[in-house]
Amino acid sequence: MALVGLVRVSTKKQDVARQHDALDPICVKVFEEKVSGKLAVDHRPGLRAALDYLRDDDMLTVQEVDRLGRNLLEGLIVLTELFERGTAVKVLEGIAAGEHTERSLILDLALALAEDRRRDIVRKTRNGLEAARRRGNVGGRPRVIDEDRRTVILARREKGESIREIARATGVSTGTVWSVLNDEASKGLGDEEGKQA
Repeated sequence: MALVGLVRVSTKKQDVARQHDALDPICVKVFEEKVSGKLAVDHRPGLRAALDYLRDDDMLTVQEVDRLGRNLLEGLIVLTELFERGTAVKVLEGIAAGEHTERSLILDLALALAEDRRRDIVRKTRNGLEAARRRGNVGGRPRVIDEDRRTVILARREKGESIREIARATGVSTGTVWSVLNDEASKGLGDEEGKQA
């Protein structure tokens, strides 16, 4: 039996040295990926390569279970999917530390606790946003569009330019351009309803 390592971070700016320090000395080969752990197993190049490299009695090895996913909950979900594919997994540290070939009571408890924690975070976030709204504060990032840029976006769209062209010319994301156009469209609908009333 050989250990085959997987190192994952979400962005190119994140450092992988700590994971390599844990895996390189014990694994015959270590695969690395810099992608979101939210992607499905088949859309993750490093994980796919590691799975293709594994022989029947080898074990995929990660430093912590959240390296399999974007967080603990998603890591445990990917772990379950790997078991369904017949893949054995070794986790070196943290929740789910140990060698696993199938779901167990411990892993099910960890999955339930992670899901409960996620729900608690969502509930507290919603409660906090609602409390802020009642005080007149609105959550989220401040808008990056000033009135001049908004006018330019609307004028360029009126001339028939594409969303991408407008975004490039104004230095904002395509999502921001869509947001401005949608806001304008909803204002137009509101004006029409007011005229009909």
